[in-house]
Amino acid sequence: MSSVPAPRAKRKHRIYESKGEPFFQAFLILFFALLSITFVYPYWHVLVNSFTTPNYASASGFRLWPKEFSTDAYRHMLSANFLWSGYKNTLIVCVLGWLLSITGVVLAAYPLSKKDLPLRGLFTTLILVTMFVSGGMIPTYLLVNNTLHMRNSFFAILLPHCISTSHVIIARNYFMTLPSDLEEAATIDGANSWQVLWRIMLPLSVPILATISLWVIVSNWNAYFNCLLYITDPKKFVLQVVLRRIILTDSKEMTAASEAVANTTDTDIVTLRAASIMLATIPIICVYPFLQKYFVKGVLIGSLKG
Repeated sequence: MSSVPAPRAKRKHRIYESKGEPFFQAFLILFFALLSITFVYPYWHVLVNSFTTPNYASASGFRLWPKEFSTDAYRHMLSANFLWSGYKNTLIVCVLGWLLSITGVVLAAYPLSKKDLPLRGLFTTLILVTMFVSGGMIPTYLLVNNTLHMRNSFFAILLPHCISTSHVIIARNYFMTLPSDLEEAATIDGANSWQVLWRIMLPLSVPILATISLWVIVSNWNAYFNCLLYITDPKKFVLQVVLRRIILTDSKEMTAASEAVANTTDTDIVTLRAASIMLATIPIICVYPFLQKYFVKGVLIGSLKG
């Protein structure tokens, strides 16, 4: 009768750290801490200037707290008609742009993820070409303004950059990672292609859709160039254009909703600039944390499979 060999003892793997490892870790912590300060302090500097008096804000130097606390800049900005119209127009652009972009990305990416799609390689190549070749600003302007007659329309801001090629490719790669057995089971149960997409694929694609949604919302929130090209009616200016006029051109008519604001001095514009920057960035900062958790999962899965 043969004897059963005794199981071998498991070897314990030890991780040995070099003598310089603690110093390297300390250096990394210090380096990234200083790097974080360089990112945070400019924003904090603007926040301090927005809550101080014009004389203190116009003085140069390093400051961590407003010595002369004042909310006059916010009171003036919040009483400005153009600020609220800018908020309204930017929200319209963000919501409408998100709907158009997500719809276009899904309708383009989902068919391209199917290997049995006729001419799938040709369609993918044509989409990829647009990442390297474009019509240019002048032909686009002539198309939107002269041919489509969309001047002073929000569609003139949205349609030229409605669908991003990179978003389509990332969404297509994500759809390719989803198991095809789910689609086959739903088809056997009598679901058509639209039902499969709406009830099965989209709920499973929340991470990538949330990631693309955040990219689209942030892009539309910060967009101003198309508004400068196609919008001439001040009542349709987006928030970033209003902010640009306040910061770059000292345009007091953008903030002059009352006689008190219209009579501001040149020194007051420093605090008005700081307050306008804070009012423009705080809303998007409040939205960002709710979608940040989807970033790593959505981007990594959407970029693995080609």
